[in-house]
Amino acid sequence: MKINELIQSAGRPFPSLEVVPPLTGMNSEDILRTIGELVEFAPRYVNVTCHRDEYGFSQNSDGSWSRILTKSRRSPIEICREIRAKFGVETVPHLICAGNSADDIRALVREVTDAGIGNVMALRGDSLESERRFTPAPGGYSHANELVKAIREQTGDTLCIGVGGYPEKHFEAANLDDDISALKQKVEAGADFIITQMFFDNAKFYDFSERCLEAGITVPIIPGIKPLSTVRHISLLPEAFSIDIPLPLTEAVREAEKDRFDPKEAVYRVGTDWAAAQVRDLLAHGVKAVHFYTMGRSRNIREILRRTF
Repeated sequence: MKINELIQSAGRPFPSLEVVPPLTGMNSEDILRTIGELVEFAPRYVNVTCHRDEYGFSQNSDGSWSRILTKSRRSPIEICREIRAKFGVETVPHLICAGNSADDIRALVREVTDAGIGNVMALRGDSLESERRFTPAPGGYSHANELVKAIREQTGDTLCIGVGGYPEKHFEAANLDDDISALKQKVEAGADFIITQMFFDNAKFYDFSERCLEAGITVPIIPGIKPLSTVRHISLLPEAFSIDIPLPLTEAVREAEKDRFDPKEAVYRVGTDWAAAQVRDLLAHGVKAVHFYTMGRSRNIREILRRTF
């Protein structure tokens, strides 16, 4: 069932999950275990992320350098098949511009439809560490709206297409208004729903949703939640995702770090409690679905779902 139809027909709010595929050569046991520990809360779909291959350089005996593959992950479409076979839930593989030509995308879309999958997330993907700005693959797409348009032209209404939204704006956007204009281009190109990047201040999500509506964006906007779980997240998450951590949360984490019995667990509890409060508030404001970034771990997500759904 298409994600936008799931939201429209849902009698009550529901959760969804996001998992990261294992590295090439590894099995799916951890992912399936994580999902299995959460299925009692009836997640309606599971997103499987896509990551471009990572390369390094090795010096040859003659002094020249060779480019070598250092890390790659299994196909999200392959992992989606395994999840659907085991749990019978809808799955949503990510398709990214990064590292893919237009021909690559067409082949991936055919693979998605041949697998009977009815939903995809269309994303630009990240730049390489060596790039100052995103560089598309030769013959590929520079922006997610181009990817959405290509998928829609290839499949008509067969696929339901999701895109990413940024309540605190994408780090490359000049301001939030410009970023919402870019988001509108993705919707006009054929996107059916939006899943937001993580945020820790619900007021920013509500403001973002209101601005989207004022801009004429009427497709469902699904809030994305990731619980903070370590002290490092205070600095790591803002650096990696260009988001703010609210002062009350950072103060609570630093206070928990002083716990003389188990500071790591105390910080973990603070992050879990904060995320649970976020979800309760979102549901109280009429949100129909909440998307959880699991990062392959279920303990805190399970606790939040137990308290809220």
